[in-house]
Amino acid sequence: MKNTISRLMRSLTKNEDGATAIEYGLIAGLVAIIIITGLTLLGTDLSNMFQQVANSL
Repeated sequence: MKNTISRLMRSLTKNEDGATAIEYGLIAGLVAIIIITGLTLLGTDLSNMFQQVANSL
């Protein structure tokens, strides 16, 4: 039983799949925040531009 627990603990310390998944999740979250911020700023500028065009017509 002790040997089995030892092997399990060694395999868990060598397994880095969870850490990699968390890192990819953080990167994806940061990219999403950047995209949302960019689209929000661009959307405001586009809205203002279309409003100016509508006013000039």
